[in-house]
Formats: sequence, C-alpha cells, structure tokens
Amino acid sequence: MATLEEILSGSPKDIVSTLQTKSIDLPEWDALESEYNPEKHPVITDSGYMDIVGDDGSVEEVTRITLSLQRLAAKRTTELCFGIPVKRIYSPQTDGEKEVARAIEAILKRNRIESVNIERGNMLFASCETATIWFATEEPNTLYGFESRLKLRCRSYSPMNGDSIYPLFDSETGDMIALSFGYTRKEGDKDIEYLDAYTADRHIRYRNDGDWIEELSEQSAIGKIPAVYCCRPTPAWEDTSNIVYEIEWALSRNGNYLRKNSKPLVVLFADEEIPFGQEKGEKEEFKSAFQYPKGSDLKYVTWEQAIENLKFYINELRQSFFTQLQLPDWSYESMKTTPMSGEARKQMFIDAQLKVKDESGRLLEMLDREINVIKAFLKIMMKGREKDIDNLQVTTEITPFTISDDKEIISNIMTATGGKAIMSQREGIAFLGWSDNVDETVRQIQEENNADAFDSTI
Repeated sequence: MATLEEILSGSPKDIVSTLQTKSIDLPEWDALESEYNPEKHPVITDSGYMDIVGDDGSVEEVTRITLSLQRLAAKRTTELCFGIPVKRIYSPQTDGEKEVARAIEAILKRNRIESVNIERGNMLFASCETATIWFATEEPNTLYGFESRLKLRCRSYSPMNGDSIYPLFDSETGDMIALSFGYTRKEGDKDIEYLDAYTADRHIRYRNDGDWIEELSEQSAIGKIPAVYCCRPTPAWEDTSNIVYEIEWALSRNGNYLRKNSKPLVVLFADEEIPFGQEKGEKEEFKSAFQYPKGSDLKYVTWEQAIENLKFYINELRQSFFTQLQLPDWSYESMKTTPMSGEARKQMFIDAQLKVKDESGRLLEMLDREINVIKAFLKIMMKGREKDIDNLQVTTEITPFTISDDKEIISNIMTATGGKAIMSQREGIAFLGWSDNVDETVRQIQEENNADAFDSTI
C-alpha cells in the first residue's frame, strides 16, 4: 500500500478514489435499512402478497402487520451500554492536572456528551459505523473554567443519516491515517458532491462539479485526526430478521382469516325451504316474529380457530429473537405477566451484561481516543499546561444497565467487615457522583463540621 504522502500527491480524482476505498468489509446501509425500517419488510413489499382487485374495481385489502423489533434491538443495546452514563475516572497528581480534568469534563458536558453517546450508539448498532468529528470555532468564552478564544463542538456522522464515512488504515500498523466524509449539497439546480478528508496534519476538501478538484487545504494544529471512528461487522439484530418476518407473516395471515371468518353467520337448519330476511328495519318495526316447522333450528354460527397454537408459535419466535441477541424482554406486558422477585429481575440482566462486555471493547477504544482528541485541543486552548495535559491519566468505564440496590450492596459489605467503614469520605463522595468537584465538597464539609464543633463549645 502506498504511503499517505504518496496518496495525497496524486491527482484529485485519484486521491478521492483511494480515500473512498474501504479496507474493512461492512454491510451497506441500503441493505440494513430494508431490515431496520418495518415499512420495507417483505409483508409490505412482497409482490405476491398484494391487495385483491375485483372485476368491478373493488379492492379487498390484505392485512399487513409489521414489527419494529430490529429497531428495538438497536435501541435496547444502546440503552444497555449508555443508559447509565459513561464514567470517566481522573487521577490528577497536581493542581494543574486537576484544572485540566475540570476542563475536560466541562467540554464534554457543554457538548451534552451523554446525549451524543446515545445518538452514536443508535447509529452504530443500526448502521454498523459512526464517526464524530471535533472542531473549534473562534468564540472567546469562559465556559470551561478558564479564558479561551476557542469553543469546542462536535458532530456525529452515520450512513443512516445519508453520510458516507471512509476510514483509511495503515496496512502494517492498523492505525487510521485518514478519515473522510462524503456528502452532497444542493447548489442552484445541481447536486454537488464533496469529500472532506482529515489527516494528522491536514484538512482537505474536494469538490466534484463534473470533475474532482481540490477546493480547500489547511493545516491541522492539533497534530492528529480530530475525529473518532467506530464500527462493528453486523447490526445489533444480527441474523434474526427472518424470525421477525415469520412473526409478521403469521399475524398478517391470521388477520386475513379473522376478517373473513369472524363475522357471525345466521344459519337455518330445516328440511324445507323457508323464506326469511324480509323483516323490516328496527325503525319501522319494534319486534320481529319467526315461525319455522317443528325440528328446525336458527342460530348464529361462528368460526372456531386454534388461537392457542398461534399464540404459542408467536411467543416462541419472540422469545427466540431476544434469547439469540442476549437482550432482556423487559416490555411492560412481559414484566406484568411474569411475576418475579427483585432478585429474579436482577438475574434477567446477566446475559445482557455479558453482551455489553462484548461490545465495550470497541466503544472504550472510541471513547479513550476522544479524550486524547480533546486533550490535543486543550494544548492550544491552555497554553503552558501541556505537561499537565499529557500527564493526566483518564480511565473510561462503561457500566451495563441493570436493576441495582446500592443500599443492599453496602449493607452486605458492612456486614462482612463487622460494621466498619469501607471507604473514606472522599471516596464515598466520588462514588456517589453528585459532586462536580470532590475536593471542594470535602473542604466545605470539613468547614461546616468545624463550625458546628466551635458553636457547641460556646
């Protein structure tokens, strides 16, 4: 494979062609969308399952019931990974490192990082890839605890939003050496195609107005690609779409039978032909009288269907869907009809927690790299703090969503230790996570305790 310098030294057409060549094999969004979007499921699109048009032009519509279980699988996997906010553990050793830690947290909170994580999770688990680019705008502010002339912002991309993402990796080291985004803009009556390419030291924009040209080339000040990228080989629902389709077909066909056969029929059992049906409407006569020969029978006849077999079949398919994906079926209906103790409800999340552990590798890699990108921007925003920025250790943790009882956990530990304290006051405040500045909270508590002690001696 040619080096990045060799790639970027070619003609714009050759450069774009190389940058748009993916070295990883991911499913196309067009194929995934046919599974993700219930309006594109076979029960809707199958040419052999169309409405029936009569000779007189009347249309008998067939029943079409769709289930959005693939979308639910993507959302539920995201909720398991990010339902409990991602935790960042800082290990500052100096006051300068503490200031850097506060700045990183302020930047992430100002960009609503929890909402960004939910958005990225839905993109990743549905379209198999997502990328987030960080950029700075000239805007003097004190939003991050210090005076800065730059404001950091981020934007996420995904094929499900019409974006094209092209990562380029070094064939020897596996490191990403370029990340490009393709998009189209309407200019007048023409659709103009663009490609933005980011490398460690450059941002280049190519424009296709009949032929590719280089429209912009600027230096990157942070010394690394200002973006993070994450992908997975399959969507969150993996190979279970056929199960969803089978449920949809079963429900839809049963709906057709119900519409045709659920209307009660009036049947007359007699040995001779008897005219009936000439009775007047309810507004014209208040009572109808019928006279039939002895031994005749007139009654409503309804269709008796094997509903229990259908319910069993669909429930088994639904259970198979969630079991294969290691997802808990925690819908209200499911939880209501299955009485469980609090401990049993916790146990139902074990499989899901293992699933999050499987997924967390690629997610933590993305989140850790994001911290490094923000650190690179901070070196420009916090001049003189470069050493503190490099030395600050940050660990990212993903906590799988579960039903937990902290009081019970603490009680068990206290019992095991004979009622002795299990952590310091500072560790307890940090563990609770309610304080934005643990050291300041500890200091204020100490001052209040000292003031109370002073008052008691007066």
